[in-house]
Amino acid sequence: MTVSPARTLIAGAAAQVVLFIGLAMATGLGPSGWLTGIAYLVIGCAAITTGLRHYGVTSLGPADLVTLARAVLIGGVTALVADIPEPVPVTPLVVLAAVALSLDAIDGQVARRTGTVSPFGARFDMETDAFLILVLSVYLATTVGPWVLAIGVMRYVFVVAGRLLRWMRADLPHSMIRKTVAAAQGIILAIAASGLLPDPGTVLILGVALAALAGSFGHDVVWLHRNRADAPEAETADEEPARSRRRRVLAGVGTGLACVLVLFALIAPNRIGDLTPTALARIPIEALIGIALVLLLPRIARRVAAVLVGLSLGLLLVVKLTDMGFNEVLARPFDLVFDWSFLGPGVEYLAGEIGQLGATLTVIGVVVLIISLLVLTTVAVLRLSRLMVQRRTTATRSIAVLGVVWLVCAVLGVQFTQDVPVASRSASDAVFDKAKSVRAGLLDPEQFAKEAAVDDFRLTPGDELLTELRGKDVMLTFIESYGRVAIQDPLIAPGVDAKLDAGTEKLRAAGFEAKSGFLASSTFGGGSWLAHASLQSGLWVNNQQRYDALTAGDRMSLTKAFKRAGWDTVGASPQIKGDWPEGEYFGYDKTYTWDNLNPDYAGPTLAYSKMPDQYLLQYFQQHHRATPNHTPVMAELDLTSSHSPWAPLPKLLDWKDVGDGSIYEHATNGKRGKDFWPDQTKVKGAFGDAIEYVLDTLISYVQTYGDENLVLIFLGDHQPAPIVSGVDAHHDVPITIVAKDPAVLERISHWNWHDGLNPGPRAPVWKMSKFRDRFLTAFGPSNSEQLASPR
Repeated sequence: MTVSPARTLIAGAAAQVVLFIGLAMATGLGPSGWLTGIAYLVIGCAAITTGLRHYGVTSLGPADLVTLARAVLIGGVTALVADIPEPVPVTPLVVLAAVALSLDAIDGQVARRTGTVSPFGARFDMETDAFLILVLSVYLATTVGPWVLAIGVMRYVFVVAGRLLRWMRADLPHSMIRKTVAAAQGIILAIAASGLLPDPGTVLILGVALAALAGSFGHDVVWLHRNRADAPEAETADEEPARSRRRRVLAGVGTGLACVLVLFALIAPNRIGDLTPTALARIPIEALIGIALVLLLPRIARRVAAVLVGLSLGLLLVVKLTDMGFNEVLARPFDLVFDWSFLGPGVEYLAGEIGQLGATLTVIGVVVLIISLLVLTTVAVLRLSRLMVQRRTTATRSIAVLGVVWLVCAVLGVQFTQDVPVASRSASDAVFDKAKSVRAGLLDPEQFAKEAAVDDFRLTPGDELLTELRGKDVMLTFIESYGRVAIQDPLIAPGVDAKLDAGTEKLRAAGFEAKSGFLASSTFGGGSWLAHASLQSGLWVNNQQRYDALTAGDRMSLTKAFKRAGWDTVGASPQIKGDWPEGEYFGYDKTYTWDNLNPDYAGPTLAYSKMPDQYLLQYFQQHHRATPNHTPVMAELDLTSSHSPWAPLPKLLDWKDVGDGSIYEHATNGKRGKDFWPDQTKVKGAFGDAIEYVLDTLISYVQTYGDENLVLIFLGDHQPAPIVSGVDAHHDVPITIVAKDPAVLERISHWNWHDGLNPGPRAPVWKMSKFRDRFLTAFGPSNSEQLASPR
């Protein structure tokens, strides 16, 4: 009985997938096991197909079907062993291995009795045995010791030696001892894997098995060396078509560049700091699967698949490069659902730095780069797929060997450097992580709606809100990029800490006291509006989708609470140009943006910051606090002089000299971003200088205009970019409340904040979204509830 190879392989592949599904249901087979199992399936099918072509086999016999069944079982064993970091379920592993070993005793007999013995069948049987021995030895190497791995790799070392030394390719004479030793390896490894023997017994039988195998291979090598005069002559290479030397060189260079581009797309990390030679010296399992698919598919399907794979790799590379940029600025990768909203502000920032023409040309360049990457990766995959088909046998052998190396390195956790495994599946992990992120993003609106529906202060009447702040002017002041790094980094903290400590004494001399703590911001490196919304709304607003939903709704903001309680409310964001409909949500009676501040401002635009913070504070003072007997005002003021690039930086002036701001044409430090970017030490210095300027300005404002009725709250919106904060830094930002009336700070004494303007490293930390409710509770009719729990 014979069977069509194509139909048989399809049936075998289906059986393999069914086995994987069964293992997933029974043992919880994870992503690593699935990926390795699929790689085994695809590479195995490619190897069998190449073998059939090599031996001229047009149909599979009964014995081959038995061997194919064994191969399916071994695929299950491989998936279980490779399912790291999950513990390997021993029982199913041993059962599958035992059944595969039992079938090994059958296929030979079936072949002889049916008269279907063939060179292909013998090779198929031998390679199947060898791979099962390899997988079991890899598993035991993780529990018994790496030396057990020698049992599994010895056969492959022998094959590689044969490719290098012509005399080792000769046919060996029949040996019953060799067959017995080879057959015993699988049985011994299965017994050892079962855990039935005590540890000394396991080590003993494995040692005996290794010694016997080493003796068998050693005997064969000696025999081959003695008979090397009879070894086959070197294979003659196919005559290469006549081509010019230049075309050959260009073709080789093109192929090399195609390989580099595809490998870079597969294994490149998404952080610039991780882009090291060792990070690129890895074996991507996705490449092995791709080559195997190329060898299996017919010509038209292969070209279609190559185009799709090329475009997918191009998109993956674009996403990785975007991740690199986001990690450098925001210390997190690009979110495919939420982060498109950063495109507009990003272009606006570029326009402020390099002009509108420069920003437009940059956008065009980025679009051209994206299209080029998509085209280049597609061309590269098409070129390599043609090359693989032209050298089918070499390609099959290569992926088989590399697949073995990948499996060994994956299970044993081989690494060149920490967290950089040689066996890479980073492309699959990246796609999986992005898919999870997209799914979470799509489900997030429902979750956010549930959170927003809970509001303890929604129906609180105005006469019960903020009763302990009646008559006070409350200034809620965000300092751009004022993060924990400003008071803890050794290159920045000395100057900033000195300003805070000196400011504490200056304010104390003027009759003011302060308390300080930390808030964990909902954003990092940028996206200030998300932090503003989190603090104002009492909700965790960490993406644009949540921000849009919040500002389209009617949840009470902190500003609205003051407005309901009788305060005049003001919002000032001088960096905003054009309409700002979200301002209506926050509840401002009066909103200041660049459009209505600009007519009164005669000074220069200082990079991102449209005007110095001192000018904005002076403008607010003159228009809202200077009028005697004015209605108490609550204002959110966004101070931007400490926004990157932190140059040019204005100087602190006497308040009476600020005027219309024209004085700032000459009252800056004269530096530009190019004077210190991208030198990290200089950048940190410029950031520290900017924070010191803002702190000096606020302290001077309180000294100059502060009175019994002023309550100043100042805090950071987020940490600065990773070039200042470092990689994986906290999201913590300092927050301080300053008041002259001791009753104000008494209301928050149970918060356990530190005295003074400097919170100190051990000050308590809350999530920024917790501030609204705790503030409203503390300054409501009763502050008996203790709200000092950590985040």
